[in-house]
Formats: sequence, C-alpha cells, structure tokens
Amino acid sequence: MKAAILQMQVVLGEPEQNIATLHRLAAQAMENRPDVLLLPELWLQGFYPQPITDYADVEGEQVQSLLSRLALNYQVNIVGGTVARSHQGKIFNTCYVFQRDGQLAASYDKTHLFTPSDEHRAFTPGNKLVTFNLAGTKCGVAVCYDLRFPELCRSLALSGIQVLFIPAAWPLKRLRHWQILLQARAIENQIFIAACNAAGLDGSQQQLAGHSAIIDPWGEILTEAASEETILCSPLDLTAQAGIKKALNVFHDRRPQLYNFNI
Repeated sequence: MKAAILQMQVVLGEPEQNIATLHRLAAQAMENRPDVLLLPELWLQGFYPQPITDYADVEGEQVQSLLSRLALNYQVNIVGGTVARSHQGKIFNTCYVFQRDGQLAASYDKTHLFTPSDEHRAFTPGNKLVTFNLAGTKCGVAVCYDLRFPELCRSLALSGIQVLFIPAAWPLKRLRHWQILLQARAIENQIFIAACNAAGLDGSQQQLAGHSAIIDPWGEILTEAASEETILCSPLDLTAQAGIKKALNVFHDRRPQLYNFNI
C-alpha cells in the first residue's frame, strides 16, 4: 500500500476555497500513484467557524458526492478527513471513506470531543468504532483528540487492523504531544500510522502544527512534514508487520483479565 497525505492549508469558513485546494493537491498527489489519499480534520469548513450549524454539510451529501467523484476519477481510495455534518438537528464531526470505485466504504463520527475548546458544545460524539478494507488491507480511523485515548487504538488493533488513519487539526503549542503519541500508538499496537494534520494558520489565528507523518510498527518515522502545506507519500511495507509481531509478540503476552477495573 502507498499512502499520500494532503497536509492542506485550510481556510476557516471558506468551503469553496478549501475544495479548490483539495482538487489542486489531489491532482499533485496522484502523480505518485498512491493507493490512498488522506485528508485533515474539518478540511471543508475549518476548525471551526461559529455557529457551526451555519456551515455544516446537511447529511454529508455535498462532501460524499465530492469524494465519491474524486475517488472514481482517480481510481484511488480516499480517507476523507472529517467534515461537520448535520443530522436530525445534531452536528457530528464525520469521516467518510471511499473506495476506488467511488463507493462508500465506511463512515466514522469522532467519538472523543475536545472539551477545553468546547467542541462538546457544538458537536455530538459518535458511539462506535469502525474498520474497513482498502487495497486488500484492514484499516481503522481515529480523529485528532481520539489519539489521546489508548483504549480506542488498542481496540482497533485487536480487531486486526494493519493501518490506522488519523485526520487532525492539532495545534502547534502541543506539537510534541502529537509527535510522541503518534509513535507510541504505532509501537504499542504494532501498526502503521498515517496521520494528516492541517497546515499553518487556519483563519481563526490558531496556529496548527502541521507535521503530518507516516510511521511504521517499530515507531520509525517513514516521512514527516514541516508546518507548511505539502504532500507526503510513502509505501507501507505491510509484510514487515508479521515479522515484527513474531519478534516481539506483545499481543500474546497481554493479560486482559487484569485490565478491567469496572470503572
């Protein structure tokens, strides 16, 4: 599998401008013939214009149509970052995943909302994790703040995923947390991590970290961006994962009967 990360410069509250950026970067990324494109969190609206109800994509119809056409046109799988989606009077932070043929493979509503920025007041959390198959590989998705919850990533790893895709809008002031947690989740779960953060200023004057990365199951950084808008592309040697698990079988040595305190 070859993954391409679109570290977009997202403009707050300017969906048409952000769509134009997506088309430009997708065309550039496809020159390397990746199997998967990964977008950042809330790439359509920015993180996040208020009131978000004025900017939310009703039932996700606009972005689903856009990503489906893009996937079909380029014959590429797309992990579509996230968008603000309105559904029955509630707003969700939703990731759509599309296969090469333009068919929807999965959708995931961000389950952990960042209360320090009052995200929980604007959005409704999702209530399920998802896995899906792309290019013959079992994958999962987590969104930004989800990265701080090892239980989520471990649950996906136990389900058998080989690659975890993480769209994000992570701030520069917590850049070291981002970098360390990405490597930790890869190492402890022995999975590939492909993480796409937005670039630079997002229009709300929040400095986003950029530093998207692809990390292997040993925690080695295969490629990492700086803070500006860019495209990352790297092959993932999925055959190496079996050797890593054989050499250091932490899953075999788990003692889950000790871990549940019912709290």
